[in-house]
Amino acid sequence: MAAEHDFISVFDMFKIGVGPSSSHTLGPWRAALDVMEKLDASAKKAPINSITVLLYGSLAKTGKGHGTDIAVMLGLMGYDPETIDVGIMDELISSVSTKHVLNLKNSGPINFDPAKHIAFLKSESLPFHPNGLTFLIELKDGNKIAETYFSVGGGFIVQEGKAPDQKENIEVPFTIEHANDLLHWCMKTGLSISAIVFENELTRRSESDIKEGVLKIWYTMRDCMYRGVHKEGLLPGGLEVKRRAAAMNKRLLKDAAYDGYDAWTSVIQKGSNDFSYILDFVSVFALAVNEENASFGRVVTAPTNGAAGVIPAVLQYYICFCAQHVSSKQLEENIITFLLTASEIGSLFKKGATISAAMGGCQAEIGVSAAMAAAGLTALMGGSQRQVLMASEIAMEHHLGLTCDPIGGLVQIPCIERNTMGAVKAITASQLALQGTPDFAIVSLDKVIQTMWDTAQDMNSKYKETADGGLAVHVPISLSEC
Repeated sequence: MAAEHDFISVFDMFKIGVGPSSSHTLGPWRAALDVMEKLDASAKKAPINSITVLLYGSLAKTGKGHGTDIAVMLGLMGYDPETIDVGIMDELISSVSTKHVLNLKNSGPINFDPAKHIAFLKSESLPFHPNGLTFLIELKDGNKIAETYFSVGGGFIVQEGKAPDQKENIEVPFTIEHANDLLHWCMKTGLSISAIVFENELTRRSESDIKEGVLKIWYTMRDCMYRGVHKEGLLPGGLEVKRRAAAMNKRLLKDAAYDGYDAWTSVIQKGSNDFSYILDFVSVFALAVNEENASFGRVVTAPTNGAAGVIPAVLQYYICFCAQHVSSKQLEENIITFLLTASEIGSLFKKGATISAAMGGCQAEIGVSAAMAAAGLTALMGGSQRQVLMASEIAMEHHLGLTCDPIGGLVQIPCIERNTMGAVKAITASQLALQGTPDFAIVSLDKVIQTMWDTAQDMNSKYKETADGGLAVHVPISLSEC
């Protein structure tokens, strides 16, 4: 849970990075970058002699399948997950594995054998959070440094013994800790949820920077989806999961010719309005993103990598099937409204519960993403502020208790298909809210967030991204095969 009065920006909720996991890939990557920056900032730092990385709990149990070791090495080398050319990652890691040399950021090469210097401590867990990792650093002057981090979901990291970054706690016009706070400000000012979020964002960025930044998030989602819908073959990892988005897309469009995202969208719009056609394409959109995510592709946490396909799928559904007559300029504004609204819902879940599957199971990932997407769609479809919150509540209510039991520790089964389910539930929740009367709703969003957190605490740890229960044991795959 986030600290009280934290301001969580839309750019915190939506982070551009690399798959397959925000908590097991992006978080450890950012921790490695952070520890190197801290060493670089130390005026008394002697040259580094060696680094050993200890992975605990869920990071140890499913870290191989999630690429935690790869992420840590790339972070220590100074590569940024937002900007790295994903095409060179295999070559970089292969070089370290064969030459046993790691070129540290600003520090030069050290001897580093991944098999010896990255330890997967599967039987050990740190008390603060299941996703713990420690960097043991020995300097050439003999001094030793130990830095421990926790990857708490969605790419967020917390360093042991350190207060959260103060930039998180800057004053904003509208302090929001609960859904009722958000509703209070909406009712008092008459502003939409997205407008409230925008005003808070203005304390950190200019209006143009906010809009450009949010659109960059969408363009990254969009490009990921478009890449994924045109790639075939097997996903990496050893499960031999076949990509499906490309074949489905081709079949639905009857091999129609097009060039680029806009033309692809236009061809989809000219197709059928049958329920099955629309439903199939929602699945295509979600599958495409998460097949890319499973392939270490460029994705956006929404709010996590494992749930990265839900929000793009629902937004693309809106573009293809609800906004055919919306001007391009207005469509950009609508996309911004969608993502600002969705981000605020995600921040409520992070503050009041968790967005980490290692803490709360998949309800914390797919459930939260569905709630976020339902809110964004409802806002675009003319829903009131109360209906937006109602849609979020409905979406999460029907994800409560959802476990995280990835086969082989990979973000593939059931993770990829689960994004299609989350997208469909988000659309259904939005429809129900738009036809509903929030004043008579029995369950509030705050109550469902509290219930989700209670459920997370009660859930057996084997259903929290450990691959120790559920499908992971009933369809047993040795991690050595992956």
